Amino acid sequence: MQEKTNQNLIQEAIRLAGTPAGQQLLALLKNNGGDELNQAMNLAASGNCEQAKQILSGLLSDPQAKMLLEQLGGK
Repeated sequence: MQEKTNQNLIQEAIRLAGTPAGQQLLALLKNNGGDELNQAMNLAASGNCEQAKQILSGLLSDPQAKMLLEQLGGK
């Protein structure tokens, strides 16, 4: 069951990354913290999601990142 949930999350992340807001957010994150973004992605891929969330929370505190996240969330 957990595998299916993870697979659904991955599919949703890929879908969101393909949207205009998702592309802008990825570019912003790469520009503002490319090393941290890569580290978070590697941690998440290895199953260490809590540490990945901690790293991303700092990157996502940017006002423009927050706006893009709201667009992706449909708010």
